[in-house]
Amino acid sequence: MDAELPPDIRALQDQLEAAARDAKALVAGLSEKLGTTRPEPGSWSVAECLNHLATANREYVAAMKEPATSARTRGTFRRRPAMPGFLGGLFARSLEPPPRSWYKLKSPRKIRPAETSSLAESFTSFITSQADVRGFLRANADLDLAGIRFPNPFIRGFRFSLATGLHAITAHERRHLLQAWRARQRVER
Repeated sequence: MDAELPPDIRALQDQLEAAARDAKALVAGLSEKLGTTRPEPGSWSVAECLNHLATANREYVAAMKEPATSARTRGTFRRRPAMPGFLGGLFARSLEPPPRSWYKLKSPRKIRPAETSSLAESFTSFITSQADVRGFLRANADLDLAGIRFPNPFIRGFRFSLATGLHAITAHERRHLLQAWRARQRVER
């Protein structure tokens, strides 16, 4: 079935699958103690990075579901590739790693990681959120993802295309998985 997906949808699926593989490699052989240790005060542990990603993914998918359902009812089917527009593309690229020192955003309160999350719970939550994002993408690949807008759950008053939301998710995952790898390297020294 995935082989029949348009190239832009397949590319998003591939990015999501790559992030899941990266997360599995990240936690492989990592003890609970090291996985929940912050490398320095104010930084995040591996578990916190994964918890943050899982929470952000759930928030995005929840915000995108109703607009997708409404669009399906209206018959807003695929007319173009699932690519963000100019502003959406700038937003998605701003989430790519590595974070720029001149452009650091503080995470919104509702997606800040739970400090009490275990490594195993955070990893499982991330993998589950990944399945939800991939499921959303597969279920809605036939819609005009570049033309359907949803309210950004973190930036009040901003509406992005579903395509922008999906590209933001994949960029955000790459960013915080890199952060998690750096955290792991520092605590293993």
